[in-house]
Amino acid sequence: MLEKTTRMNYLYDFYQSLLTPKQRSYMALYYLDDFSLGEIAEEYNVSRQAVYDNIKRTEIMLEEYEEKLLLFKKFQERTKLIEEMKERLKEETVSLHKLSEMVDELAKLD
Repeated sequence: MLEKTTRMNYLYDFYQSLLTPKQRSYMALYYLDDFSLGEIAEEYNVSRQAVYDNIKRTEIMLEEYEEKLLLFKKFQERTKLIEEMKERLKEETVSLHKLSEMVDELAKLD
């Protein structure tokens, strides 16, 4: 569950501007503020099922945005390359050619 929560938080960060205000609010309360479905339902004076349905639909939308735009995937790849570059720079026998290749890979991600 933690892995899904982390993924949803990242997807929300990348794509929240594509959501409606209500979708943003429900997702923020549920994933960022750790509200229960019942607490959100009470806050908005709707049924718990309505909140659940809205969140599930929004999760599907976020996954569809990621499938098309790949912002989270590129972020992960960039982060991995940067960490690898930092590790290589700590080595005494750092290969400038390898670092140059990694910088080229970073540039291709955009």
